[in-house]
Amino acid sequence: MSNIIPHNFQVTKKERNLQKKHNSLLIWFTGLSGSGKSTVANALEKALLEKGLHTYILDGDNVRNGLNNNLTFSPQDRTENIRRIAEVAQLMVDAGLVVLSAFVSPYQKDRENVKSIVGKENFVEIFVNTPIEECEKRDVKGLYAKARAGEIKDFTGVNAPYETPQNPDVEIDTSTVSVEDSVAIIFKAIANKLHLKHE
Repeated sequence: MSNIIPHNFQVTKKERNLQKKHNSLLIWFTGLSGSGKSTVANALEKALLEKGLHTYILDGDNVRNGLNNNLTFSPQDRTENIRRIAEVAQLMVDAGLVVLSAFVSPYQKDRENVKSIVGKENFVEIFVNTPIEECEKRDVKGLYAKARAGEIKDFTGVNAPYETPQNPDVEIDTSTVSVEDSVAIIFKAIANKLHLKHE
């Protein structure tokens, strides 16, 4: 690593933000499997796109099928999974994008590491605090059933821990709040960071 010398490129993040007419940001969705992270992130991205913002979604499945397809769900690999995602998100934020990341990300230390990598001024934490009973009832992918049957090890909420965020920027429960209302709540919370006026 001692022979790696960063090149100073002329175009800056600030200039990219000015070109796109909005600040770049990482919106980090955390919560149990089935809580509604990806559903809300998808709806929020659509709403942001309609307002002319430049966006991209990073999601557990699309990242693990490519960039992180060599990682397991062990605690060590979960940490590495989140670290790599944070580094990719940082590049995207530097490129001027609003990045929406939907990951279980069960460990507080990993989420804090994401914040340190992208910078706290560029980081918004959304805790999708949907009760596990509701997540398990949905069980869209059949993962809870497999975990209960012992077919999946290290499954968060069943045989692996989830560390609840202490001070999330936004907390929503999709069993009581609609997707549309969730999007409105989040948009209101991030509007100032994007330099958009509240509507």
